[in-house]
Amino acid sequence: MDLESKLSPIVRDMAPSGIRRFFDLVNQIPDAISLGVGEPDFVTPYHIRKAVTDSLEHGPTSYTSNQGLPEFLSAISNYLQKQFQLTYNAETEIITTFGGSEAIDLALRALLCPGDEVLVVEPSYVSYEPCVVLAGGIPVPVATHASEGFKLRVEDLERRVTPNTKALILCYPNNPTGAIMTAEDYAPIVEFVKKHELIVISDEIYAELTYGGKKHVSIASFDGMKDHTILINGFSKSFAMTGWRIGFIAAPEPLFRGMLKIHQYTALCAPRMSQIAALEALQNGLQECNNMMQQYDRRRRFVVHSLSEMGLTCMNPEGAFYAFPSIASTGLDAETFAEQLLLEEGVAVVPGGVFGPSGTEHIRCSYATSLDRLGEAMKRMKRFVEKKKKEKQDPFLQLG
Repeated sequence: MDLESKLSPIVRDMAPSGIRRFFDLVNQIPDAISLGVGEPDFVTPYHIRKAVTDSLEHGPTSYTSNQGLPEFLSAISNYLQKQFQLTYNAETEIITTFGGSEAIDLALRALLCPGDEVLVVEPSYVSYEPCVVLAGGIPVPVATHASEGFKLRVEDLERRVTPNTKALILCYPNNPTGAIMTAEDYAPIVEFVKKHELIVISDEIYAELTYGGKKHVSIASFDGMKDHTILINGFSKSFAMTGWRIGFIAAPEPLFRGMLKIHQYTALCAPRMSQIAALEALQNGLQECNNMMQQYDRRRRFVVHSLSEMGLTCMNPEGAFYAFPSIASTGLDAETFAEQLLLEEGVAVVPGGVFGPSGTEHIRCSYATSLDRLGEAMKRMKRFVEKKKKEKQDPFLQLG
């Protein structure tokens, strides 16, 4: 029996994650330095881990309600109000999830009917387009550009919207570019969303990671936009809690009810232990979050300076923990650049094309690793870039 033929054609024909291929290659290279993983190098703070071990000693290991622990939901509501001036009812507008990933899936499955179109702002997190397809929708890429700081412009949206467009999915602070959106940047986008009666799926997983005195602005904070927004956030990035798999959705009650139904049948509830850890993070971990952000800021400035020194044009990222330099000056496409850099110098970066066509001349470098390792990685990369530029000027050098 041909088991592959039993698979859904949508799943069978879907390409695997382009990022994962490079992670697999890294494991084959001795002494490789990875700048590819979007994961903090910090360990979850001790008091967060201790809150869980203390809880386990007292025995509660059962399911929670589908939504989550009431005290955790209240803490999320308070956090959103205090940090971002967003008002959500803990009982009727917030759901705890298995990280931001489940939240994205819930939002898309609750919204989409077959053939509905979703505007996907690119370069984008690699899961958005596949999740749209798995939910029966049609992803419609909307490119952003380095010349405009990878900010979303309303004119680009207007060119891509159709009568079939139901939603817009975006991520700011952005993975992979590090771009942010200010209130002024969002103002025309807000009017566009209202005019076309769209739902915005706003992935704000990097909301705590902004630099240079900039403060994250949520599109949900604009007048009338709460009814147009499904807000997604979590604890993986800002609180160094990737393995805990804990996140949340905040949305107006009618959308909340739809997503909760799916969550009930597919996940039941987020792990109690992870909810306890995240509750402790919200109650007592914001200062440590800020301390980590300050260390990321030092790394950010070092990496951008190093990339500039080696002749790679790089927008100054104002959020998240990624730099997204152009490698066009080397004469290589991003896929070739990343593969050769790994094989020749043992440095792993992610080719920008995996984040959409608008990223094809770029690579993503995560600076969520120590300054010592970043220093060695930048030294190796500079050597590689200088070599490739010489080969570009004199192709006979490639023949050895």
